[in-house]
Amino acid sequence: MKRLKWLLFSLVFLSVLGIIGYAVILFGGRFVVDEEDLIPDATTTIETQEGEVIEKLYNENRIPVTLDDIPEHVQEAFIAIEDRRFYDHSGIDFRSIIRAVYRDIIAMAKVQGASTITQQLSKNLFLSNDKTWMRKTKEAMAAIHLEREFTKGEILELYLNEIYFGNGVYGIEAASKKFFNKPAQELTLAEGAMLAGLAKAPNGYSPIRHPEKAKKRRNVVLEAMRDTDEITAQASIQAQGKTLGLDVQEYEPKPWAASVIDLAVQEAAENYKLSEEELQRGGYRIVVTVDSEAQKIAYRAFQNGDYFPGNTDGVEGAFVMAEQQSGEIAAAIGGRDYQYGNLNRVTVKRQPGSAMKPLAVYGPAMMQDSYQPYTLIQDKKQAIDGYTATNYDGRYAGSVSIYKALVESKNAPAVWLLNQIGISYAKDYLTQLGMPLQDDGLAIALGGLSEGVTPLQMAKSYRAFANSGKTTDMHVIDQIMNRDDEVIFEANPETNAVFSPQVAWNMTSILTQAVISGTASAGDYPKALAGKTGSTEHPHVEGAVKDAWFTGFTPDYVMATWMGYDTSDKNHYLTAGSEAPTRLTKAILSELDSRKSLAADFEKPENVAALPDPIELPAEITLHRKRSFGGFTLFGGRLEWTAPTDDRIVYHIYREEEGEDKQVGEVTGDNEFTVRQLPFFGSARYYVVPYNPLTEAEGQKSNTVDLSL
Repeated sequence: MKRLKWLLFSLVFLSVLGIIGYAVILFGGRFVVDEEDLIPDATTTIETQEGEVIEKLYNENRIPVTLDDIPEHVQEAFIAIEDRRFYDHSGIDFRSIIRAVYRDIIAMAKVQGASTITQQLSKNLFLSNDKTWMRKTKEAMAAIHLEREFTKGEILELYLNEIYFGNGVYGIEAASKKFFNKPAQELTLAEGAMLAGLAKAPNGYSPIRHPEKAKKRRNVVLEAMRDTDEITAQASIQAQGKTLGLDVQEYEPKPWAASVIDLAVQEAAENYKLSEEELQRGGYRIVVTVDSEAQKIAYRAFQNGDYFPGNTDGVEGAFVMAEQQSGEIAAAIGGRDYQYGNLNRVTVKRQPGSAMKPLAVYGPAMMQDSYQPYTLIQDKKQAIDGYTATNYDGRYAGSVSIYKALVESKNAPAVWLLNQIGISYAKDYLTQLGMPLQDDGLAIALGGLSEGVTPLQMAKSYRAFANSGKTTDMHVIDQIMNRDDEVIFEANPETNAVFSPQVAWNMTSILTQAVISGTASAGDYPKALAGKTGSTEHPHVEGAVKDAWFTGFTPDYVMATWMGYDTSDKNHYLTAGSEAPTRLTKAILSELDSRKSLAADFEKPENVAALPDPIELPAEITLHRKRSFGGFTLFGGRLEWTAPTDDRIVYHIYREEEGEDKQVGEVTGDNEFTVRQLPFFGSARYYVVPYNPLTEAEGQKSNTVDLSL
């Protein structure tokens, strides 16, 4: 009886233990299954507005599709070869397990697996590949849980999207495009069978590396489909007679697009809160604004070392170009050999030099009535609050118009004018332009900043001159779609009016002249272009250049180009100044123009006045006298002088007198004047002074001549 009791107790204990174990297996799957893992990683593509894919971001290269997008014969191929009783079991196929164990015993080795599609899915989603009893137990628990929570169709859809097909490809859609260059929806019977054959050993049956093995495995799948009556014997034979029919698509990296890709990833994080990790798993479609043609032209130009003058190798550069109406970035180059993840120099701060003058000084100044393009400002070497600015050529005119000071990029007038309008006043405009500064010194006028500004900031700021005084945030992302192809983000940049349309047009006119005859005249570009150069002195090599800039705009685009070394020391310096980035920019524009015909002229807005061309007063006037008879009994004399052809020049005629000379007349656009009355006794002395009605200033007086009867 005692033994019987122990036996009964043992049976009860084992039964309870079995029930508990069964319950654990039955209900414990919820602790194995992580719902986040039920959403498989998907590839994010970055593509142009024309649909050209320029980059893929992924942990696993996968394009999820629904079961409706997968033909039935493809679904049946996987079921026939991987899990014939898929629709009959509840996650674990005990009949298959018994059959597999029996065959293993007969063969005295493991010859057949018994994992269902649901178990394979569970292992792929939630578990490792460790061959342990614990892993197999968890696999069974997860499989049972999936079968209770999802339909067979949902499980099959997850499986076909999750499975690895080799060659870095996951999921049926990506595999179909990889091997056959078509969506899964268009797979034939033979093609679907070949892909189903890869499930067992994707590398071993790779159709690329082992085409004969892949073909044999495909035929095994077709025979399995015939055995399960999914296809007829005739269909199986016909499909087995076909070649693999591969059309393998090898994704080719596009080095010319690397800088744009980097900007897009940065923008996705900053503006749309999508981290790079999320992009690598989220399956987004990011449509970027890049113009492939412009981007490739700029990329090729940056490969030409002739444009990058330095005392040694390693001269770097950055270039950004945006469509001036919308702010869409059309091209961006972050370095001469830029690769994704490198230092993107488009977003690196540099000293802008004189390219800062229109933004920090002349634009803000001309917003005041007292400072207009032909207003005269001081041009003297002088210390202002302990800061002395010198003109690059060492010459000073005493006074100069804003127009001329900007075209010739004079330093002393810019610093004087900044002091007049006030640093805080100028900095307010810079903030509106997207360049808030911590600096508080007059060096701001010449681009001497503690941190500098980026090419992206410079291009954005110059857009205000190109776009009637309005600036818009530049952007490279046009739209972002989720994995269901729904638009979740769309560019909607804010526009901010900084300068008046009149000031913007005046600046456009002045900077156009700077390109024609000023500091930005290097290089050749035959159509409309306005811009400003900038350069900074090298801190360790006297007379050498550290940073060189050209920032400008056409009626179509706004752009900024920087050149220099990443490290500036005595062994690294530029051997040319701002003429180098100016030539490079014009070369890029010229090639782009040859392909898409850029605008030939700037079009003046209707609500602004044209800026007259500057008037150049003659440096020297030679005056002659001629006697004449005029009136009835009055005797007079005539003055004649040499004069330039500009008929806008006004000539003031003066008679010398004790104390203060007297103006006796003026003529405009002519080179003679008649003195109606001359003294009967003695003579009078006369001279001519040219007058500029734009600057309201007189020039150098002529020689003096005597007139007498």
